[in-house]
Amino acid sequence: MRTLQNLIGGGWRDSASTTALDLVNPATEETIARVPGGSSDDVDSAVEAAHRAQSAWAELPVAERVAWIRARAEVIAEHAEELAEIECREMGKPVALGSSFIEGAAATLENSATEALSYEFERTAAAPDDSRIRVLRRPLGATAVITPWNFPVAMVLGTLGPLLAAGNTVIVKPSEHSPMATARLFELLDLPAGVVNLVLGDVRAGQPLAAHERIQLVHFTGSVEAGRRVGAGAGERLHRSVLELGGKDPVVVDAGVDPVATASAVAFGAFVNTGQICTSMERVYVHRDIAAEFVEALVEVAGTYTFGDGHAPDAVLGPLVSEAQRGVVRRHVDDAVQRGATVRSGGTVPERRGFFYPATVLTDVDESMLVMTEETFGPLAPVAVVDSFEEGIERASRSRLGLAATVYTADPAHVAAAERIPAGVTWVNQWQGGGPEMVYEPAGDSGMGATGARAAYDAATRPASVHIAAAPARSTA
Repeated sequence: MRTLQNLIGGGWRDSASTTALDLVNPATEETIARVPGGSSDDVDSAVEAAHRAQSAWAELPVAERVAWIRARAEVIAEHAEELAEIECREMGKPVALGSSFIEGAAATLENSATEALSYEFERTAAAPDDSRIRVLRRPLGATAVITPWNFPVAMVLGTLGPLLAAGNTVIVKPSEHSPMATARLFELLDLPAGVVNLVLGDVRAGQPLAAHERIQLVHFTGSVEAGRRVGAGAGERLHRSVLELGGKDPVVVDAGVDPVATASAVAFGAFVNTGQICTSMERVYVHRDIAAEFVEALVEVAGTYTFGDGHAPDAVLGPLVSEAQRGVVRRHVDDAVQRGATVRSGGTVPERRGFFYPATVLTDVDESMLVMTEETFGPLAPVAVVDSFEEGIERASRSRLGLAATVYTADPAHVAAAERIPAGVTWVNQWQGGGPEMVYEPAGDSGMGATGARAAYDAATRPASVHIAAAPARSTA
């Protein structure tokens, strides 16, 4: 059985950890690899390697760093299907879906790195007294990226561009549930030794990495509880953290939209990747005028989301990543039913191997139920009927979580109302829409720290000003 290794200072090394974890294929429940439990010794070695490599990397011209990154992005795109196949084995994502996300993430890596060519790392301004002010944006140093299991490759690629192009070095700690694809990704990156480093393990690696005295920025994506600990560890050192945490994203469906087409869009947003996306649609508020037709269409579409091993071409839904994650979904559905919800489709665990759960539609739901208040991270679409668009917006805004929200409306006057939802991103009439110019910061308990476009470079650099006084006049005496 293969035991995965860390990448530290350009070389692959066995972990100093004395424990190992089984990595289980969630579709077959078979152990496919062993993962180090993680240790502070591994972290210290990786941080030291990143620290040693950082000054030479930062001294390269920006254009040269960008060229390195863009070349690696091209290689990664060429290996998208291979990486997706590994993701499928370790966390269940269908290969076709995984390939598309990795190809998109490789393009994001290239585009975000290219942004460095126009970013103002240095600017000069004249002061009224003939002095000059130089404002410099300097790299932070060694940084950390801690990623979740649902998008092993894409999450890493989404953060690396600005960090590396700005002159920082990086240590990545992937989830212990999906480290194989990340390890293969690091083989493909092939950057100068120490510029990128990989440390494997669970909290035994994550906690000392987030709190390390030489880590100047931690970029963390994961649960609210873990994010609080990461933020506290970085904050104790007075170091930065960018936290993207849990979501309970609402959808508001207005009267006047096509109920069938909108139901199809909502099904995709709720069920794709088996609902294991931070911005999955997790609670739906539909206007009473179209509710009956919308629910009927949603139930019909849910029935087309067949599940199975992600290697099968007809599998739309893969398994949940683990038995524990499926247990969360079961608990939320059971709680809703006990409190009066109606299961319109799905809702039962299939009798087969693997951690599968069907696309599930619930109606007659309210805010007393876990499915409307706690992050589920599974293929559920709980639907509440509202009497007005305003009621939908108000109920959508109640959550302590504010990652993203989606609104479907044909009324231009309602777009401004949609903007009132406290969320980092609000999509109107197209879930996951937008482009590279988007900037956002999660609201509420969903995290902190702005990212996207130039905000990512602001986070990856530290501003410093140099004031240069006018030269004193020479004495004529």
